[in-house]
Amino acid sequence: MKVRVAVNGFGTIGKRVADAVARQPDLELVGVTKTRPSFEARRAAEKGYPLYVAGDGKAEEFDRAGLRLAGTASELFSRVDVVVDAAPEKVGRENRHHYDAAGIRAVFQGGEKADVAEASFSALANYEVCRGKRSVRVVSCNTTGLVRAAAVLRARWGVEHWEATLVRRGADPAESKKGPINGILPTFQLPSHHGPDVRTVFPDLSIATTAVVVPTTLMHVHVNHVTLDRAPADAPEVLAAFRGTPRFHVFAPWEHADGTPQVMEYARDRGIGFNDMMENVVWEAGLRLDGRDLYFFQAIHQESIVVPENIDAIRAMFDLAPDAATSIRITDRALGLGAP
Repeated sequence: MKVRVAVNGFGTIGKRVADAVARQPDLELVGVTKTRPSFEARRAAEKGYPLYVAGDGKAEEFDRAGLRLAGTASELFSRVDVVVDAAPEKVGRENRHHYDAAGIRAVFQGGEKADVAEASFSALANYEVCRGKRSVRVVSCNTTGLVRAAAVLRARWGVEHWEATLVRRGADPAESKKGPINGILPTFQLPSHHGPDVRTVFPDLSIATTAVVVPTTLMHVHVNHVTLDRAPADAPEVLAAFRGTPRFHVFAPWEHADGTPQVMEYARDRGIGFNDMMENVVWEAGLRLDGRDLYFFQAIHQESIVVPENIDAIRAMFDLAPDAATSIRITDRALGLGAP
């Protein structure tokens, strides 16, 4: 019996999650929602995803656009076991009472405050903590990247303290009303909110983060300085740990992936999902070890890194896999990630 899933919001994250759900052997995509007709609503229809009207959307607008509706969002919620809320930031909290009224479980995104759900989630870090929960929050793209890396480093060498500067993209590629045009904008919240968000998964992790916003749409980049509890033997040992962990991709110098443009060109060549890069990207040439002090860059594709996490969150909530490693393996195989 497959778990029946709704995706509430068919935008940047929602459309990716919907595709990911549809590919899983133990999940069934029952429908997706939009508040108004759009090219994304048309793509949902073209893919055969039942389309439901959400919020204050008007059915007649979809009719005029030639888009057939399967019903309203409330009708969709009555037909599923769990909803992935992919609505715009802060709207998920407003939606929560609909899910509670329907008696269904819910997965929220990192744009919501942590208390919107019973627990924050990252598959490599706290799968067991979220097993059986009725509501979880998949942490944001940047937090997902930091937590994944922390899961690797903490387990092997321990972390005394972590300092990270986040170089954040100004807007997603499809956005035209957001982001700096010609400038670098410091985030004057010091430290930035990302460190506290990491601690919703790893409460005892000593981490401080700062952030700047730059005029690019491709990816975020993290500049990390981690003081480890115990010194690894050498930098290759750290690189081997990243290489040996699911959802990490390490570029060797000979590949000439000098920055985010080449990383995303690799993603386009690979052709997964929407030409996405769902893994943490680490550069071999951008990692240095000095005793217990580890310095490394990592790149995070903001549009897609949380997609597999949403799938694993559902599997944890419904106890569909014996452990995190099994869930990750099922998810990644279905999405085409990792070794063939």
